[in-house]
Amino acid sequence: MSGDEQVGDSSGKGGRLMGWVFRNLAGPSEVQGAVQGGSQHARDAWKQDLERRKQWSREQRERKRAESEARRAGR
Repeated sequence: MSGDEQVGDSSGKGGRLMGWVFRNLAGPSEVQGAVQGGSQHARDAWKQDLERRKQWSREQRERKRAESEARRAGR
């Protein structure tokens, strides 16, 4: 097989066989409700956890900012 040979059709889709493989074996799965969870309780818990993480990050940034300002003012 040389480096000049093309695999699949000219449209870049890989031909009928590769199209079937992608659609039936390797293609995108159904993701409805996958991130949020299956129930309203799971979605609410996920949102609360995300908000707690964001709040922690905000507090850490503010703490670091206050420390650096205190160091600058102490010079």
